[in-house]
Amino acid sequence: MDERMLRVKTEAGELAAALLAGEGPVVVFLPGFASDMQGTKALFLRDECAARGRAMLRLDYSGHGNSDGRFEAGTIGRWAADAEAVIAEAVPAQDLVLVGSSMGGWIGLLLARRLGARLAGFVGIAAAPDFTAELMEPAFDDAARAALAREGIWHLPNPYGAATPITAALLEDGRRNLVLGGPIPLDAPVRLIQGQRDAEVPWRTALRIAEAVHGTDVRVTLVKDGEHRLSRPQDLALIAREVFSI
Repeated sequence: MDERMLRVKTEAGELAAALLAGEGPVVVFLPGFASDMQGTKALFLRDECAARGRAMLRLDYSGHGNSDGRFEAGTIGRWAADAEAVIAEAVPAQDLVLVGSSMGGWIGLLLARRLGARLAGFVGIAAAPDFTAELMEPAFDDAARAALAREGIWHLPNPYGAATPITAALLEDGRRNLVLGGPIPLDAPVRLIQGQRDAEVPWRTALRIAEAVHGTDVRVTLVKDGEHRLSRPQDLALIAREVFSI
């Protein structure tokens, strides 16, 4: 497998990435919140791309995985800029298929506005645009709100591991980067995969994205027994089918 590990320099430090050689358009995997490029879906797609001779780019946002920086210093806008910097360094001219998992779906929709004709397609896997404002903030109790107001940070219990630090800066920046309040200027093919047993992202979010997208080549696949991670063998097979349909 001809995959090359990269370190992309930015003003805030170096970002980790991995570029698999192959034909285009390049599949770009955008991880979720507090996730990284070593996750099940990222590695599955890397192997699928290798088997098909397709190029693929994986990356870690700042404060994630092997990239420099502190997670607490990150925001949606910062992580979108990180992804844009890695793309500019690793695949500056190639056409791209953005594959965004959970928060990565929000990052991908922000990037789609900037890529123009280079965007060959977008795939959202339990995509979670606007989640800080729509899902996080309304769920905060009085103690969480008090901690954010007093200290600028609160630690969210995480069912998958250690508590996740949530900062007031993350929430404020999230409000500046909302995408579901109006049309999404995306004309490339869009494929959305969403589990209906997702306890973190309401499945109707996929329908809202589909409605907001400007283009008409949009397909939503609902997995009735699918949960947020969508990492079972049958889920991965579905993801591959949708990614490589573009």
